[in-house]
Amino acid sequence: MPMRARVVATLGLLLGLVIVPGPALADPSSPAVEERRQPPAVADADTEYDRGVRARVRQDWPMAADAFRRALALRPAFPDAWSELGFALRQQGRYTESLAAYDEALRLRPDFPEALEYLGEAYVKLGRLEDARRVLQRLRPLDPERADELAEEIRTARP
Repeated sequence: MPMRARVVATLGLLLGLVIVPGPALADPSSPAVEERRQPPAVADADTEYDRGVRARVRQDWPMAADAFRRALALRPAFPDAWSELGFALRQQGRYTESLAAYDEALRLRPDFPEALEYLGEAYVKLGRLEDARRVLQRLRPLDPERADELAEEIRTARP
């Protein structure tokens, strides 16, 4: 590489460091530095959760369930991932397994409307209509629209 090109490249690198400081050179209170302080497992759990959501959109239920399980292995106290795992399992007809996932989501966040609705729907699929009605009573004050959807599922359930 000619000398002039080397000087220009080196100068460009140095200017890049000055113009766009990385986290090491940034103000300690900047978001870039704060982001670096986050435990890696948190970011990885979010990444796996996002993969699960993308699989859910594609209705790839086994892949969604696997991604949500990976997120939960990294961050067990993740109620959204527990609820989504329950949903993916329920879509595969694995109703009993879905109950455990919804129960954990609700243990972590007791007033979680989505998890309550999905739990009620799993009970309906299992023919446990009284359990579904109890869930409906918990859901009604939290989210009337979701409660109406669950009530319709209960009303149209086959015995």
